[in-house]
Amino acid sequence: MPLALAREKAREVRHTVQEGRDPIAERAAARSALAAQRGAEITFDECAEKFVSAKSAEWKSAKHAAQWMATLTTYASPVIGSMQVRDVELAHIVKILEKDDFWTTKTETASRVRGRIEQVLDWATVRGYRKGENPARWKGHLDKLLPAPKKISKVEHHAALSVDGIGVFIRDLREREGIAARALEVLILTAARSGEIRGMTWDEISLDEAVWVVPADRMKAKREHRVPLSARVVEVLRSMPVVAGGGLVFPGMREGSPLSDMTLTAVLRRMGRGDLTAHGFRSTFRDWAAERTNYPREVAEAALAHTIENKVEAAYRRGDLFEKRRRMMEDWARFCDTVQSAGEVVPIRAKAAA
Repeated sequence: MPLALAREKAREVRHTVQEGRDPIAERAAARSALAAQRGAEITFDECAEKFVSAKSAEWKSAKHAAQWMATLTTYASPVIGSMQVRDVELAHIVKILEKDDFWTTKTETASRVRGRIEQVLDWATVRGYRKGENPARWKGHLDKLLPAPKKISKVEHHAALSVDGIGVFIRDLREREGIAARALEVLILTAARSGEIRGMTWDEISLDEAVWVVPADRMKAKREHRVPLSARVVEVLRSMPVVAGGGLVFPGMREGSPLSDMTLTAVLRRMGRGDLTAHGFRSTFRDWAAERTNYPREVAEAALAHTIENKVEAAYRRGDLFEKRRRMMEDWARFCDTVQSAGEVVPIRAKAAA
């Protein structure tokens, strides 16, 4: 350092001391602030990966985590992926949602992406990587800039078979051989979800007692669910080869792996019913219970393992209506055995629950 510059620096330090400031402490604070800034440097993509890694343990499947990352990588990353997460602002979120009319042409996906971005940014705020309001929040913020999803997109429900068509369908299904066809029949007769059927293991079933207990970790609501098995379901299960050690009831092609959801879809397509989905048969069952029986609504909802939305009702209802559900599932199985003729009159007073 030249002598003149050294003297100037010395004068600055003396002036700092005269003002009551500590130049050594100020330099240390500056170094600390720089280190803190570098420690808080993290991109949105890095935050997304860390968030998914942290939350995946509570999600029901690895597939869900993969879907999270796929949507963020496809739609968010091109705009904000490489940005420091602290720099993400409203303009960036709007750009993502409005690009190529994303919000209006793919509303359901766009709404899901917005919600996921919001959660990642919330996580980043809690971890200290950013400050301020979340620019991806909907209520009181983006709802002022974008049309409500329900106003521009109709909810598409799973394609379902009509109640009167179930008898013919079951008849045709029983003519087909193979594990997937039997899995689909059990799915229909138990009104279960596809994943629950495909993951069914022998140690969850008691054929003698005609009951299937689905563990909480395989249920959407994360609660154990008892399923009464009709005589026909027991018959189908007894026809399947029992695997020692509690193996899968409906194994896939690879050893130890379950059937894929597409395998059930393939059965429908081979039957010429590619317009249907496996999940849609739950709707068929629900329509039957509401339109053709006098079973109370709560019995049908319990059979479908739906969560009770009313918190007061949920607090008081401790049982699972199992015996009433057993009678209902036997009635459902008998109905599925019956081919409805055109113009057939269905009795208005259907069988009531005892």
